[in-house]
Amino acid sequence: MRYDVAVIGGGVIGCAIARELSRYRLRAIVIERECEVGLGTSKANSGIIHAGHHGAEGTLKGELEWRGNQMWDALADDLHFGFKRVGDLTCAFDEDQRVTLRQIMEQGQRRGVPGLELWGPERIRREEPHLSHDIVEALYAPTAGVVNPYEACFMLAESAVRNGVDLALEHTVRNIRRSEKGFDIEVVVGVTAHDAGVGRAVDAAAVVDETATELIKARFVVDAAGLHADAIADMVDAGGFRIRARKGEEYLLDKRLVGYVKRVVFPCPTPTSKGILVIPTYDGTLMVGPTATWADKDDLTTTAEGSAEVFEGARKLAPGISEKDCIAEFAGLRAVSDTEEFILGPSRVAGFVLAAGMQSPALTAAPAVATVVLDALRDDGLELVAKDDFEPGVPAPVRFAELSTAEQRSLVARDPAYARLVCRCEIVTEGEVRDAIDRGARTLDGIKFRTRAGMGRCQGGFCTWGCMELLQERLGIPLTAVTKRGGDSYVAIPRLEGAA
Repeated sequence: MRYDVAVIGGGVIGCAIARELSRYRLRAIVIERECEVGLGTSKANSGIIHAGHHGAEGTLKGELEWRGNQMWDALADDLHFGFKRVGDLTCAFDEDQRVTLRQIMEQGQRRGVPGLELWGPERIRREEPHLSHDIVEALYAPTAGVVNPYEACFMLAESAVRNGVDLALEHTVRNIRRSEKGFDIEVVVGVTAHDAGVGRAVDAAAVVDETATELIKARFVVDAAGLHADAIADMVDAGGFRIRARKGEEYLLDKRLVGYVKRVVFPCPTPTSKGILVIPTYDGTLMVGPTATWADKDDLTTTAEGSAEVFEGARKLAPGISEKDCIAEFAGLRAVSDTEEFILGPSRVAGFVLAAGMQSPALTAAPAVATVVLDALRDDGLELVAKDDFEPGVPAPVRFAELSTAEQRSLVARDPAYARLVCRCEIVTEGEVRDAIDRGARTLDGIKFRTRAGMGRCQGGFCTWGCMELLQERLGIPLTAVTKRGGDSYVAIPRLEGAA
């Protein structure tokens, strides 16, 4: 198992890098500890493609935010994930914040961000009538967008695999050793993040079945391991930086509020956070958050304090928002470097390239980050010869709810599976779930993030069993082997012997 490049980490950064590598004549592999790509930090991302004017000048974050922003349209055209440019508003409530708006606007103009406008109260109320009348001015940026980040991960990975990249899921890196020809990466196979994280896998090596280990050899390594990028780099003495987890709690609101706010709405930012936002997701539902608190690297809890902070902040922007409309809550962990900056490019170890500290706006910057990583690999000696047969696109998934009635009837006539609803809240059909499984979904979360089955008002109360049966049928596994998101997150247990 010898590769030219091994990418450690299958979040949006790792998947974007993998797709760029797949353009060239080389052997590459993505090593991901979860059972599917995108189930770590990327899954809990706010899904905002930043407009390009927020990131501070003179930083990689600022430079790559704008460069990456301009690359998402072409990616979405090729890969068919949910993406649209909805614009954003950054709101001021007093004169000091109006000064901040002008500073942000001038920063964006120097960067070349088009269409920036200052809106007064009348324009704000005409365009967004549900925003607070206490807002005295807002900076409008039409280049902001929203994306389904987990869909982007799946499609980037699918594109990479179709173009020859290998994908090693449920492979937890246990150790890396330098060798004459590059690096020997020792992995534990079948151990997901729920059973052992990077640090815990190293500490608990004695309890891991030695037969479940594997050695992956690579000439070059890209460290895109998110929260554990520092631990991975330390294995070959390529680190010298630390990663901390900054937790963000987010709250998803009922679809009755579709259209209540049409643009991403920011308060004026602080030095550590862009604040509590109101976000119209790609699928139309509103999301509010996130918080920004230091946490352990495995702390994904939501809290009463976080909820109070989020809804207080959201109501300041849009007073009609209420906790009563919350249908789901979750937390994500941002990988924050000790410099608060991206750590990107060559390390002090030849052949070991870093893509660490990937906190906001890393999603926006991801396509640009991938090109920077490839430049670093080239500078380190990797020969990049373009393929003649690179295929940029992947087949578009069916989204039954978005089709016209005539298109739905035509599809059902060709395949009756599209006439059978699995998820009533989101109008997801058996045909869509079946396709998601055939394209890589192995868990209930894998289906949910590909199709939205389980994301609606009942949060899986109706569709879970149908999805489990389809996983059983398509994968040839018992129902008791179906998990929510890998590891030991089983949904059903075998009947106990002698039980009634």
